[in-house]
Amino acid sequence: MKIITWNINGIRAALGKNALEWAFDQKPDFLCLQEVKAREEQLNEEQRAALKLPYAWNPAQRAGYSGVATFFKKQPGEIVIGMGNEAFDVEGRVIQTVHEGIRLFNIYFPNGQRGHDRVQYKLEFYEHLLNLCDALHKKGEQIIITGDFNTAHQPIDLKNPKENEKTSGFLPEEREWVQKFLEHGFIDAYRKLHPDKEQYTWWTYRFAARQRGIGWRIDYYLISESLLPRVQDVVIHEDVQGSDHCPVELTLK
Repeated sequence: MKIITWNINGIRAALGKNALEWAFDQKPDFLCLQEVKAREEQLNEEQRAALKLPYAWNPAQRAGYSGVATFFKKQPGEIVIGMGNEAFDVEGRVIQTVHEGIRLFNIYFPNGQRGHDRVQYKLEFYEHLLNLCDALHKKGEQIIITGDFNTAHQPIDLKNPKENEKTSGFLPEEREWVQKFLEHGFIDAYRKLHPDKEQYTWWTYRFAARQRGIGWRIDYYLISESLLPRVQDVVIHEDVQGSDHCPVELTLK
């Protein structure tokens, strides 16, 4: 099974740059896009034709904001839009699909903002999701959480950790919530396979950060511990252009 996650920072802009051709050419079983920033009906005929797989779509109520879409080869046994909390679901941040016994969460986690205005909302989002996953694990479900976590977990996950200790995305309280998932039966699949590798998945558009290698790893696959034997690789496609993020690929046996 091949899964690709990618924050494409606006699906209409990505389609205009033919950026999604690369993703569809990889023939993924699931393609999880975040920050689509559009409703389905806002796509024109040509843009719809460029979407080469069936999909589930969860837009935000607010126009031009947030939103996720999950594309799939085979119809999932179950599709759930959101995670059952109106405060979070109005922002179009979550799609759950169940396929071959695995529940895949495609998530665009909240951004805490420069002024930390939304940090509390972000932490409450993490908490609600973890409570939901705890209940699913108790039922014996296997889970993959992927998407833009908007948090770098450890100093190795960003170029300049010391300078960003007070920046949302690397605040101690944000990092602590990622750690809590690892203490509740999840594994960071990329870091498990590549414990010392320094790669990034997001670069600010400012200061030529991508060209200078100044980035953050904030796009993750957190998987249930029981799925680890099935993991073949996690690949960060840092050379693929089209967004301020790059796609990340998980392959399972």
